[in-house]
Amino acid sequence: MASVSALFVNTARRSMVQSLRSSSRSVMSSSPAFGSMRLMSTYYTPAHEYCKVEGKVATIGITDFAQDALGDIVFVDLPEIGDEFEASESFGSVESVKAASDVYAPISGKVLEVNEALTDEPALVNSSAESDAWFIKMEMGDGSDGEVGELLGEAAYKEHCEKESS
Repeated sequence: MASVSALFVNTARRSMVQSLRSSSRSVMSSSPAFGSMRLMSTYYTPAHEYCKVEGKVATIGITDFAQDALGDIVFVDLPEIGDEFEASESFGSVESVKAASDVYAPISGKVLEVNEALTDEPALVNSSAESDAWFIKMEMGDGSDGEVGELLGEAAYKEHCEKESS
């Protein structure tokens, strides 16, 4: 009986492994963006914008460091869906009780979506700057791969912030 159980377990394990291998092959071959773009990576600018890249879509906003420096956010000005921006071009602004600041596109592309929640609740930036309080989602332009390569990774951005803080 024990040998039958072991045989069953080994057969089930092999079937599961084969199933996973074949399903991952079909995902990789059926997904046109797989391998051509970073799957889900976050990059940063020295001006404290973040850019979360997933396929050909970048989610953009300001970092926790930026919102902390600005203080209580009272207004966020965002672009229209369909607007196009070049890397380093201002696409909006954020105002706080301390100051107003432009927000710059880390990469080139076209605005696909705007976070309308920030219109009614700009203070959301203070509590969830790098998650729920994203500003825009952009379809990345043709030259964006090179632009992404020029942005800071997490470790480099952390070092940049530490230097600014001292």
